[in-house]
Amino acid sequence: MDPIEFLWKELLSGEAERTRRAFADLPASEQQAVLLHLRRMSTENGWHPGQAESARAALDALLDG
Repeated sequence: MDPIEFLWKELLSGEAERTRRAFADLPASEQQAVLLHLRRMSTENGWHPGQAESARAALDALLDG
């Protein structure tokens, strides 16, 4: 599996610990980019509802965890 594909699979897994672990392995600059992308996924139109829900769960895990 492609490393980027694996990263997003972990981030959007719906499992808080997997999400936090994948995020923690990223450099700070990439963490900020991921947070911005997750925010867009969770709020902008055009994303599949399942993607938006997974993005919200990831944000919850990262910001509230």
